[in-house]
Amino acid sequence: MNSLAVKTYLLALQQRIVGALEALDGSPFRTDSWQRPEGGGGISRLIEEGHFFERGGVNFSHVTGTKLPPSASALRPEIAGAPWEAMGVSLVLHPRNPHVPTVHMNVRFFCTTGATPVWWFGGGMDLTPYYGYVEDAQHFHRTCKSALDRFGSEIYPRFKKWCDDYFFLRHRNEPRGIGGIFFDDFSEPGFDKSFALLQSAGDAFLSGYLPIAERRKDTPYGEKERDFQAYRRGRYVEFNLVYDRGTLFGLQSGGRTESILMSLPPVVKWRYDWKPETGSAEEKLYSEFLVARDWA
Repeated sequence: MNSLAVKTYLLALQQRIVGALEALDGSPFRTDSWQRPEGGGGISRLIEEGHFFERGGVNFSHVTGTKLPPSASALRPEIAGAPWEAMGVSLVLHPRNPHVPTVHMNVRFFCTTGATPVWWFGGGMDLTPYYGYVEDAQHFHRTCKSALDRFGSEIYPRFKKWCDDYFFLRHRNEPRGIGGIFFDDFSEPGFDKSFALLQSAGDAFLSGYLPIAERRKDTPYGEKERDFQAYRRGRYVEFNLVYDRGTLFGLQSGGRTESILMSLPPVVKWRYDWKPETGSAEEKLYSEFLVARDWA
């Protein structure tokens, strides 16, 4: 197990992604370095009111503690109360144009630091469109599949289903978006192969998202589209605050609240029992995209 190699990779990944996103937006990301009293800290890279991104963040964190929070040991009761170390890069991007999807990506490493260390990798990426385009969904999923295929033909289907199941709002009986890949507590191939898989997933993000952003960034839109975008963003907020394991871990472990909640969009609306107009592009999102499909 080589946690230093993981940290080196994650810091380079953050820098590489931020550089590409700054080139897309034309505005710089601010840098906010922070320390955590309980141990460790991080570097948050944020943009607000950019030319392209209404809000976005690409965060690195490396935190340590003496006692695991409940969100980390819920599935592994045998490590409850153990000293621990966690590091990762997490990003969420909210473009202003409703035709460009919101996207999330996270790659992380966790280990206990006792006499017999327990470690695992986790992460993935998923796409949340407001107006659906088949070619975008296919491109995103095919990029995810290509990143994982060299680790076994069974990995992408497994991680895709995991993503579909995880990013699902049970209280509304609907998915957050069109999915992608998700994995957690992953260690079965051993450290080197598990780390290689994590790197392949992280390296695939820019090639999965940037072509979609470039293709849709100049698509015309009006207040109707912005209004629907704000409504659907409400689902994003609900998932992150109710179900997201990373958000819960960050808040329970005393992480930097501003960095944890940078995933929340700046403009959101909720309506009571709203339904899209029959035959509309908004209805098409529900009927053709917010359903389980084999996009790849």
